[in-house]
Amino acid sequence: MSALAEAAAPAKSAAPQTVKTYLRPIDRDGLLKFAAAGRADPSRRGTNKVHTVMQGQYRSWSYVGIHNPVVVDEPLHLFGENTAPAPGEIVLSALGGCLGVGITAVATQRQVKLSKLEIFLEGDIGNPAAWGADGAEMQPPQMGFQEIRVKVLIEGEATRDELDDIVSHANYYSPVANSMRNPIPFSIGLAD
Repeated sequence: MSALAEAAAPAKSAAPQTVKTYLRPIDRDGLLKFAAAGRADPSRRGTNKVHTVMQGQYRSWSYVGIHNPVVVDEPLHLFGENTAPAPGEIVLSALGGCLGVGITAVATQRQVKLSKLEIFLEGDIGNPAAWGADGAEMQPPQMGFQEIRVKVLIEGEATRDELDDIVSHANYYSPVANSMRNPIPFSIGLAD
């Protein structure tokens, strides 16, 4: 076959290949060093700091370090402007973020590559006390989230049972989930 005929002939295509993509990994060596430091001193603690400034009505900006502020508002039916998520939705966002971090860390420690991780959260909350502004008389256990439901959509190089164990393990050790499950000392007062 001449060079001209070869060039005109249809190209032979390679067999199609399935490309599997994975979520961007974290530094496993750094994670293992962090875990070792925790084992060496289980009393280690950090302090999260947030500065919240009201903007008017129920809209607020919460400043966290050098990041853009987290904006919070209330929906129209609660007298807000509905310009941003409500405080309870931000709490669920924090829980989803913490569970996502934990699941990623446990999968990394176990050397399981994840290709998908999505977390769906919903919580039942009411405000018949109207924030204490002459609403229903209630006790603290009756207010706030009364139930939270979380569903995790996860895929990776592991069996369903192994993925379920990763999720369960991360939930057990989640700082935010445990903050919600356990009573914690809480103080509030006027700034100096």
